[in-house]
Amino acid sequence: MNITIIGASAGIGLATLQQALEKGHHVTALSTRTESIPDHPHLTKVNGSATSVNDLTKVMKGADGVMMTIGTKNKKPNTLFSDTASALVEAGKILDFKSPILVITGFGAGESSKFLSFFMRTVIRLFLKHQYIDKTRMEEIIAKSNLKWEMVRPGRLTNGPLTEKYNALPELVKGMKVGKISRADVADFLLQQAEDPTMLRRYPALTS
Repeated sequence: MNITIIGASAGIGLATLQQALEKGHHVTALSTRTESIPDHPHLTKVNGSATSVNDLTKVMKGADGVMMTIGTKNKKPNTLFSDTASALVEAGKILDFKSPILVITGFGAGESSKFLSFFMRTVIRLFLKHQYIDKTRMEEIIAKSNLKWEMVRPGRLTNGPLTEKYNALPELVKGMKVGKISRADVADFLLQQAEDPTMLRRYPALTS
């Protein structure tokens, strides 16, 4: 497969890139700092911005699947996620893009905020409030588009190993528990869905 990863230099994006290459896929990686990504014969590195329609159009063309795994450490109000969503939708229109697009948001975005544990509700309110406000905007923008999307909402991320023992919860239900999950396991889910998308236009929550 030809896989495009938007935000590939760290975190879930880098873990997905590494696993995709191990599986023999060809990967196009978009990042503002691709120099930190090790070279590989099946890897094309593109320096660019996730909020640029031109850059997205360039890296999405010909892709069999796209993973949008951007992140930010900026705790102040910002529009990185929603700006990227708008650019993604526009690039999709230009390309008449039909392949699946897997979008990492987070459990706590959108309607899932009502199902957070007290601990995670407190963490998000104190430290991640503005990120999750904009992640919700991102979800809304993409959900209204004609893209073949999945909104992937992992729980609290860790740097633990790949276990392949995690749960993908397709619905929001009373009493559900979404806890920790390793970035490696999130990457595994993304690649499985790229190869066989079973949750299109749904919001799977990931937890160990």
